[in-house]
Amino acid sequence: MAAGTLYTYPDNFRAAKALIAAQYANITVKLAPNFVFGETNKTKEFTNKFPGGKVPAFESNNGQCLQDSNAIAYFVANEQLRGANEYDKAQILQWIGFAEGEILPPGCAWVFPILGIIRNNSGAQEASQRAKDDMKAALTILNSHLLTRTYLVGERITLADIVVACNLLNPYRYVLDPDYRRPFANVNRWFETLVNQPHFKAVLGDVQLCSQVAVAGAAVPLAGAQPAKGKKKEEKKQEQKKQQKKEKEPEEPLDEAEAVLASEPKSKDPFSEMPKGTFDMDDFKRCYSNEDESKSIPYFWQKFDPEHYSIWYGEYKYPKELTKVFMSCNLIGGMQQRLDKMRKQAFASVCLFGEDNNSTISGVWVWRGQELAFPLSPDWQIDYESYEWKKLDPASEETKKLVEQYFSWTGTDKEGRKFNQGKIFK
Repeated sequence: MAAGTLYTYPDNFRAAKALIAAQYANITVKLAPNFVFGETNKTKEFTNKFPGGKVPAFESNNGQCLQDSNAIAYFVANEQLRGANEYDKAQILQWIGFAEGEILPPGCAWVFPILGIIRNNSGAQEASQRAKDDMKAALTILNSHLLTRTYLVGERITLADIVVACNLLNPYRYVLDPDYRRPFANVNRWFETLVNQPHFKAVLGDVQLCSQVAVAGAAVPLAGAQPAKGKKKEEKKQEQKKQQKKEKEPEEPLDEAEAVLASEPKSKDPFSEMPKGTFDMDDFKRCYSNEDESKSIPYFWQKFDPEHYSIWYGEYKYPKELTKVFMSCNLIGGMQQRLDKMRKQAFASVCLFGEDNNSTISGVWVWRGQELAFPLSPDWQIDYESYEWKKLDPASEETKKLVEQYFSWTGTDKEGRKFNQGKIFK
């Protein structure tokens, strides 16, 4: 039995392959608790087992380690999923190659700018246009193959179906609207058959097909971490908070985004021209990351320098456009990811209050200087105009209560919506 532990961030379509395969094989695959992408996978302990530092990564109960999503899915699968004979096995490998080479690249090029995983610049927009044609070509091949078949290989679900369907998850969710997918009736039938199987639903939940193409920066931002449900025990609640404070970004798309940023000319940092004052931002961030809020918040007020730093409250202007909680939460993440160049001298706790179709976004920000920071640099003018900004008086009790609420992720918004989850910019 290939039971073991899977290291991944939430809602990772790559990890879904192994989790679905494990459902069919009736094998227990546990998700690693307290995994923080960008931190856990950079530790020496992790890279000793998985040298690439990528996720999903899998460690069996007897210490066998794997790091490729398709390899992990194969390892935890049963014989039905792997193929009944050598020819079937070869066909399954063929379709896995098709999923990785023909479906995944256009799917990522089309969806990732919408999701905010890569920058939505002119180059990304051109790539998205090409991706629409490339995806159509791939779906045409798939549609023809499925004309006389229920599944891709043989008469039962195999790894071929699982891998291809998982690579199509985000396109079907965000960009393959009814007009686009209409010519591919066989693919649609096959995809809906799969995602409604109990073993798929146990991992994916209900998969909603796209009703209209999502637009970058609109009401449907990037897909990412699923909202964590509140837990009754205070210990588990604190554990959840500490985990959520660490940003979780998909591994391969993040590499693309970093490559884009690295290729751009460096611009001047407006913070560098401002007096440093006495507040050590890095020192506070270390305290906040390592200590409970009962210690880190008093430490903030003990060290804060109101002459050289300011505190701001930002509230999202368009709450009626917010739909799914996990999408709204990742609207926050998309903004923070693209504001990386102001991270050194800024800190924020941005919270989402409410539930699906009834939520708001607001946050408390701290940065060097007394002006609204975003207009000071072209690099910082990311989504900030979608928020109402108010400078807070650091001496007022109201500000201190607000800082405590947002830094500790508690309470409700103005309309009484309960805290759902948050993201820390640090």
